[in-house]
Amino acid sequence: MVAPIKPDKKREFEFTAKAFDQIRSLVKEKTGIVLSDGKQDMVYGRLTRRLRALDLPNFESYIQIVKSGHEEELINLVNAITTNLTSFFREEHHFGYLRNTVFPALMEKNAATRKIRIWSAGCSTGEEPYSIAMTVREFFPWDSDWDVKIIATDLDSNVVNTGKKGVYQLSRVEGVSNEYKKRWMRRGKGDKSDFVKMNAELQDLITFKQLNLLEGWPLKGPVDIIFCRNVVIYFDKDTQRVLFDRYADMLAPDGHLFIGHSENMFNVCDRFESLGHTIYAKKF
Repeated sequence: MVAPIKPDKKREFEFTAKAFDQIRSLVKEKTGIVLSDGKQDMVYGRLTRRLRALDLPNFESYIQIVKSGHEEELINLVNAITTNLTSFFREEHHFGYLRNTVFPALMEKNAATRKIRIWSAGCSTGEEPYSIAMTVREFFPWDSDWDVKIIATDLDSNVVNTGKKGVYQLSRVEGVSNEYKKRWMRRGKGDKSDFVKMNAELQDLITFKQLNLLEGWPLKGPVDIIFCRNVVIYFDKDTQRVLFDRYADMLAPDGHLFIGHSENMFNVCDRFESLGHTIYAKKF
């Protein structure tokens, strides 16, 4: 049980400890995400919007709707709870390693098929898969005969749709070099001048899909590279063990897994060899 939530006269809806417990149990069951006691205010702030939208009197009514199997509202709940913090070329050393080490090795290893498959698991609003796509296109030009595809998935259907559109505010691409901006992005005109759209060559590389990592995966393996960064920190150790084991099953022999800077596999999974800088190679 969580500590009782102190009444707040300024709150529009009563939010009891029991209601918070029920919500985080639902979130854990459906997504694997573990909400700590410290997330109470965040959950209240994000879900009150859903109560207003549905014209509900309290959280108990909302919980009953979700528990009844209302699929659309479950999606809304997931979209409201998930946190999507990302940027282009976040943890830039990962992309340097792709360019300088992984891609040259795959050119030898996959010489017969000339195919490379990459999965961005937890792609958020698309900055990660587009960063991968830019790295791919700089190494394998558009007229190359290599067949490179990126699958980008996320639990939140809203951010998946943002990724599909490939349109971002200028402030979102400040960290991208001017050379890459000129080559891979097109700035809008008129009232769209504060936005950029990703080049069609990049969009053609990526397939965006909504996916719950705890459910079935429609991907046809094996894949050569998996990015799953800043995702497993929201799961408990048991869920992490299952997820990393499934990643190992999905990866090709000697395939690479990239995780977030605050994540590790210590006492979680022994099927990967650490290469440093949160980069791992599949052992078996």
